[in-house]
Amino acid sequence: MSEFPLPSTQTVIKGAKTYGRDLAERVVSTGLQAFVGGLVLTQPFDLSMWHNAGIAGLAAAGSLLKGLVARWRDVTNSASLAKGV
Repeated sequence: MSEFPLPSTQTVIKGAKTYGRDLAERVVSTGLQAFVGGLVLTQPFDLSMWHNAGIAGLAAAGSLLKGLVARWRDVTNSASLAKGV
């Protein structure tokens, strides 16, 4: 019976660290972008600051979910759904 090749421990730790940093950057970036975008919509649609914060939180949660699905779908060190990233 042939032995199943496993990556080295260092590769796994480095990959998880890289993926975590990539995912955190994407979630924070999405949250900030949604917050700034929400500020533009706050005045015309008479939304409160708390509604704006909720919109930004939902956008960041969506970004987190997408990043986790990308990791689950394909074993990579990226939170991107694009192939080869």
